Amino acid sequence: MTDVIIAGIGQTPVGEHWELGIRNLATAAIRDALQNSGGLKPQALFVGNMLAPNLSNQAHLGALIAEYTGLTGIEAITLEAAGASGGAALRQGYLAVSSGMVDVALVVGVEKFTDKIGADVEEATATENDSDFESIHGMTIGAQAALLMKRYMHENNVPENGFAGFALNAHANSVANPNAAFRKAIKAEMYAKSEMVSDPLKIFDMAPHLDGAAALVLTRRELIPSDWQGQPVKIAGSAASTDTLALHDRKDMLRFDTAQISASKAMKQAGIELNQINFFEYHDIFNIYAALQLEAVGFAPRGQGWKLAEDGSIGLKGRIPCATLGGMKARGFAGGAAGVYQAVEAVTQLRGQAGANQIAGAQFGLIQSLGGAASTAVSHILQKLG
Repeated sequence: MTDVIIAGIGQTPVGEHWELGIRNLATAAIRDALQNSGGLKPQALFVGNMLAPNLSNQAHLGALIAEYTGLTGIEAITLEAAGASGGAALRQGYLAVSSGMVDVALVVGVEKFTDKIGADVEEATATENDSDFESIHGMTIGAQAALLMKRYMHENNVPENGFAGFALNAHANSVANPNAAFRKAIKAEMYAKSEMVSDPLKIFDMAPHLDGAAALVLTRRELIPSDWQGQPVKIAGSAASTDTLALHDRKDMLRFDTAQISASKAMKQAGIELNQINFFEYHDIFNIYAALQLEAVGFAPRGQGWKLAEDGSIGLKGRIPCATLGGMKARGFAGGAAGVYQAVEAVTQLRGQAGANQIAGAQFGLIQSLGGAASTAVSHILQKLG
């Protein structure tokens, strides 16, 4: 298969963008990505979005964003896979370019959570669960994560504040990220005293729902403009997997099989082993998800994922750096844009442009987006080329 290169990246700061509509956010990220690509002209647009029909009263984002960015006439569609929507859009862009059917693909993830508040947001996010058997009984995504966390702590003798390391790492890494919503480190004492949301889930165990957009320009290596001076980053592996929507239908709810399957397929496609991955951008919308992903991918044995946060293994100088620019926990969770932010940040690392957060000598990065409690997982291996 031909090399698919991420030639351009763009993003908006994550935050409460009350003054901007969903089209404005998407346009800002797209314009930056197109400029960063050296002026490549896309033939297709893939939009990752999770909840615009529910929260922004707007569907048909492909046509809307194509029109608003001056790209009327190109192919443009929206991809929805709950929290993995951005990762799914990236995969479709990759498939389009690698197949040869599209020369240049534009991928954008965008979300506006602040168009609604409170119960309206809870009701909207609950649509990623099984409506007939979970949401209808009042199961929110936070309550679901709390149940997983409670069971995990019981089975593995995790102390009360055993997940603190995930939050401490994310907030420490976000300090140097100008696009992160929360750019202040926290201490273990702050985590311990933080408000309980749904026992045992504390407020620092979950990512805030915020607005944002991130964009990528994909093309084949031979089509990169001759005067482009950037560092080429290749999508070396791409894979997706699905599991049951309802947790009670799984044989083992503490195994994120989709994370294991998609990561393994992506690594096989890239032709690398686990020990060659230099950093991992996991889907830390909840700290329990991060621990289960670390175990599923193979960085930790079952029941030991939380210890990698406790002992500093996921820090910038640790064995497997994670959430290197703050992750979803400190950058903020921007729904359908989350997976595209991961890619933008991974490219930043591989281009050597991460500043104080730079992983020295990084050659391979793994990014993984989850839809719900790993009902969907989309994994990509990004590789720095010489």
